[in-house]
Amino acid sequence: MKTDIKKYTFKHGLPQEFEVVGIGQLYNDHSATLTTPHRTGFYHILWFQKGTPTHLVDFNPVKITPDTILFLNKDIVQRFDNKGGFDGKAILFTDSFFCKTETDTKYLRSSILFNDLFSVTQIQITNNAMLFADLFKLMEKELENEKDLSQSDILKNLLHNFLLLSERERRKQDFTEIKKGADLDYVILFKDLLETSYRKVKKVSIYAKKISVTEKRLNQATSKILDKSPKQMIDERIMLEAKRLLVHTNESVKEIGFELGFDEPTNFIKFFRKHIQSTPVEFREEFASA
Repeated sequence: MKTDIKKYTFKHGLPQEFEVVGIGQLYNDHSATLTTPHRTGFYHILWFQKGTPTHLVDFNPVKITPDTILFLNKDIVQRFDNKGGFDGKAILFTDSFFCKTETDTKYLRSSILFNDLFSVTQIQITNNAMLFADLFKLMEKELENEKDLSQSDILKNLLHNFLLLSERERRKQDFTEIKKGADLDYVILFKDLLETSYRKVKKVSIYAKKISVTEKRLNQATSKILDKSPKQMIDERIMLEAKRLLVHTNESVKEIGFELGFDEPTNFIKFFRKHIQSTPVEFREEFASA
């Protein structure tokens, strides 16, 4: 096992923090990296055109069939299938590339593609593969041009159109959309804040204050949208990271507890056991033998 979960930043030296690559070639060049659990500081759109791999996203195995597009948010822990035998296209991009305005940032933070609150987003495009292929070709063609003042905007607009088309398809495919409004806005703000602060901040009152709402109002929002309290969401985020570190690193239980903000190892062990009825060591051993 590794001493930490390796995190990769976007490739240096490219004209834009945006890239279209072949999945098969990417796998051949970096299979050791891709088949090891890792995080990235950028977004993935993976169009699997051939093969039936299982893509692991955190602890969720995602079964892939041809013409499946997978949308992966930055910083999730993922792992490609080590059996190989698949191919397709991938779009990789960063916040810096897409988010030119506050409107762009709000769109990306609330998109049903990267922020499905219930599952990993995937769509099947068997009937509309040509439309998606055409947009891929336009993006690839633009990347062949020398960088100029227009290239970034052209690529970003093409990507935005690709995302809008994907959202349309997602809504057709067994998807229940959460109604937009203040409740959803508060949940998204809370989730964004939680992602950066869960190691140190455990109190709902602090999050509510930073979002400028009362604890009661935040609880109303999370309960309506997710049927969960803010405290449940905090605990679930801590548990997810605890599981990641236990399975994908060789840090001791004590070190993981301290990293997640627990002053005493016993407090971390009690917290962990309360949520899944096993100790951190038992959980680690279970996955080690799997």
